[in-house]
This record gives sequence, C-alpha cells and structure tokens, in this order.
Amino acid sequence: MAFENNNSRRSFLKKTALASFATGLLPVSPIQAEGSVKQQHSSSLETTAGNQFTILYTSDIHAQLHTHDEFFWENGKPVYRKRGGLAVLKTMIEAHRKLDPAHTLLLDGGDYFHGSAIASLSEGEALIPLLNAFNYDLILPGNWEVVYKKKKMLYDMGHSNAAKVCANMWHDTKDADNGELIYPPYWIKYIAGAKVGFIGYTDHLIPKRQSPAYSEGIRFTHADQNVAKYIKLLKEVEGCGIIFIVTHMGLAQQVGLANNPAVLGADFILGADTHERVRIPIEGKYCKVVECGAFGSFLGKLVVQVKDGKISSYQYDLLDVDPKKYPPDPTIATAIQKIEVPYKKDLSTIIGSTTTPLVRYFVLETPMDNLITDAIRWKFKPDIALSNGFRFCQPLAVDPNKGKTAITREFLWNMLPVDSEAKTGWVSGKQLWDWLEKELHNAFAKDPSKRFGGWFVRFSGMEVNFTISNELGKRVNWVKVKGSPIEMDKQYSVVACEREGDPDDTLCRIEKVQQPKKLGANLHQVMEEYLAIHSPIAPRQENRATATDQPSTLLTQLQGTTYEFR
Repeated sequence: MAFENNNSRRSFLKKTALASFATGLLPVSPIQAEGSVKQQHSSSLETTAGNQFTILYTSDIHAQLHTHDEFFWENGKPVYRKRGGLAVLKTMIEAHRKLDPAHTLLLDGGDYFHGSAIASLSEGEALIPLLNAFNYDLILPGNWEVVYKKKKMLYDMGHSNAAKVCANMWHDTKDADNGELIYPPYWIKYIAGAKVGFIGYTDHLIPKRQSPAYSEGIRFTHADQNVAKYIKLLKEVEGCGIIFIVTHMGLAQQVGLANNPAVLGADFILGADTHERVRIPIEGKYCKVVECGAFGSFLGKLVVQVKDGKISSYQYDLLDVDPKKYPPDPTIATAIQKIEVPYKKDLSTIIGSTTTPLVRYFVLETPMDNLITDAIRWKFKPDIALSNGFRFCQPLAVDPNKGKTAITREFLWNMLPVDSEAKTGWVSGKQLWDWLEKELHNAFAKDPSKRFGGWFVRFSGMEVNFTISNELGKRVNWVKVKGSPIEMDKQYSVVACEREGDPDDTLCRIEKVQQPKKLGANLHQVMEEYLAIHSPIAPRQENRATATDQPSTLLTQLQGTTYEFR
C-alpha cells in the first residue's frame, strides 16, 4: 500500500519528535543571524601552518541518510562504488575539522530538506536535528527547500542553528512595499586575519522549473541585479578582503555569473544545484567556480592562504565520502535509526527488482526515467508519457552476485519524492514540437541565465532528434510518436504528473492542453503496480532523445569549458 500522505505525515511528525527528543538533537528554537563558529583544514589530513582557513562544503544532500551506490564515469564507462551516508560524512568532517578547529568553516549550498521518504513524509522536519548535529556555519536555501511551501521552508530553515543567506528571495506582498528579503543577503566572518564575506543566491527560475504553488508568496530575482551592490558594500563599507558567492543556480548559470563583470571583486562562487563534480576550479573571467556533487557522496574542501587580508593562494579538492576510510559517527547513526523506526518496516518493503542499474545522471535520457515513463504509459495507455526527470536520486547498482537488485519502497521515494497525481490531455503535433523547442532551450540556452536543472525532459512513446548548438526554434530536427513521424495537425494523448499551481490546461509546461483531466492515481501507485507485474525490469537508454552534436552519455549541460563530469 502506498502512503496516505497527510495522515502519514502527521503521525510521522509526532513520532519523529519523540525520537529526536530521545537523541537530544531536536532544536528548541529558531536561530540567529550568525552561525556557530567551527573550523578545519586542508585537502589532505595535515596540520595547519601560517594564516590560512578552510572551507568545507556540502550541497544537494537531498536527505540521503545512508551509504548508497554512487555513479562514476571512468574510461568511457560507468563505475559504481559505495559512498555517502550522513554518519560517515560526519566522521569525515570532524576528522578534517579538528586539524584546525579555530579556522574551519562548514557550509551547505541547499537542497538538504527534500529527496527521500523521511524528508517528504516529515516535510523536512526530521532532518533538522541531524543538520544541527553537524554544526554548520552557513546554509543557503536550494530550489527544493520550497517544496513544502513558504511557511514550512521558514520553519525548517529557521530551526537550523546555522546562519542563512540569500540575496534574491523576497517576500511577495504584491504591493508597492514588495521588496523585503526573506533572509539576510550576506554573512561576514573574521577568520585567519581576514574579514570574509559570503553572499547567497538561489535559482531565480524556481517557479518555472517546479510546481508554481511551491514558491507562492516568494519573488525571485536574478543575481546580477544586486550582486555588484553587495560586493561593493562588503568591500567598501564592511571592509571584507575576501568574498565568496554561495549559489544554488546550476553550473551553467554559475559559470555565466563568473563571466559577468557584476561579480568583479569576488573570489569564488561556491555552487550547487546540478550535482556537478568540479574537481579543478573553473576559471571565469572575474572569479572561480566550484560545485561539489550530491547526495552526501562528496565533500568540497578549499584551503585558503591569507596575506594582508586577501587570498594569496589556495588549494581545492573534491573528496569522496568513502565508508571504507571513515567509520559511521555513532551519535548520528543512532539518531537516524530512531528517526526511521516508525516507517522502517514499510519503507523496506520490496516492490520489485532490476537487472540493470537505475541511474539518472545522463542529461538527455536516463534508464530511471525510461522506467517511470514506461510505467505511466503502461497504466494509462496514452500516446506519450512525460516526466520532468530532474537529476535527484542516487543510482541503484546491480548486485554482481545475484544479477539483480531489489527495489524497495524507500528507493521509490528517492526516485519520486513528490508523489504527484497523474493528469492527461490532448495536444497537437505542433504544440509538442514547439514545447520541445522550449524545453531544449531551458536546458541548453546560450544565455546561461535562462538554463535550469541540468537535464532534458523525459518521455515514453516518442523519439526526438535535435542539435543542441542551434538557436531557439531551430534545435528540433525530427520527432516520432509511436514510431511514426509526427503530424502537426494530429491530436495526441499525453499523460504526465500534475504540477500544483499550474493552470488547469497546462501539462508538464505544455500550455492550452485540450480536455485536461486528473486520473485519480498517484505516481507511486502506478510504479508499484508496474513493478509487481514486470519485475525483474531491465531499463536502458534507448535513443529516445538523441543529439547530432553530443553523445547519449552526455553528463553535463555546461559547454565551452574543459570541465568533465567524473
């Protein structure tokens, strides 16, 4: 049985609160403008010398509590290794932190409160005591922090003991006074003989890339509207000699920002959102960019040498959170166990199995989303099934000894942490073609500020060929529906998930859909029914989405640099 969301959430919150009190980790009250001070040091475990400080950086953890399979791209092939787990991450952070506890800061770049069953069922609340146990100095709201809506975002973020920054999230009061920031735009820390400023930005495209209802009451602006002002203020008024921009905008937008003269005077962009793994800082025209992966699988480490209050040199490393090197922290492990008790039995229920890896890292087409869209089309029999896809969910590798791996209800929540209702409608071939052009532009616009996510929309029942490097309106080369060339005047039935807050005649960002109708079944129900009948499944890439100028294994939407995802 799938969860009855509302009742489950209420009972989960009550039980989680009791468990958290038992661990002594539940926060008592929302906190304060400046986070508690911590510190640590260099990429290798060595002692500190001279005036230097260390920034340890996580992002896009997506509420992944346990060690899991992780995807690596090596010699043109996927490789899977065990990585992550909050208890392992805590041990690793403390090992680095204690090298120089007076000069180490711990930051998170967002998307912490969403992405797993425990997170969704508690609306992020179960994660609060775990977040506070890490003693973060600074956190930034990501695009998924809004998923439980504004009031809950304020609660979850507000109960973190860390400082919060975001210079482009505004209270949307819809009047002349519409101009108050939700969080402070910057945070300042005096450390290692330097005054260091941190400015925060999240993705201004959140209302477009996600259900509009999630962010109701919030107005977003682009970073370039005020970043120059805050850099000037930090330098000339606050006296900061070092400036970091902490962002949750995606690598393409972040590199675009680093090439914008508005960031002149900043030193680094500490990025997040697209789950990219920047191992060598990307050199923009005006500052450098890094991004530190996802799911708690990696830890970014920046060691900064200070001279005369400014950066004289630095060392950056992206470190694997390897359970073979770091044992689980017992306090965090115990807290997780207690938090999971109410739902452990249900979440561990096996609902199917797979003989091929379930992976979502590819930009154009993924086995995981082929599975989801195939299940939707099997259930409702439309011409085309659609999925946003996104890029969350750690992979699920195949057990080499068994030749298959069980799929649990917990992993289903990782794949689909929002259990949306299925919705159908009719669209013309011309509508589909024009919509595909827009979706390709969302992923590959030459102007990085217009890109979001790091993925292309997913589908079943349709094949699309395109040229990424072409201009808007000229990318799609051909489209086939159920094996036949698309007919512009023909009507096609489409099923996708409901996006809360969209107009009734909008379906997966396709506007003016005919005969829209909710189908009375949520995606989790559809997936469980499909897996029960079809397991063991074997989803693969099938050339549903192909590009003339990029391989099917494309792993980043960032173009024009030497960066490689690996």
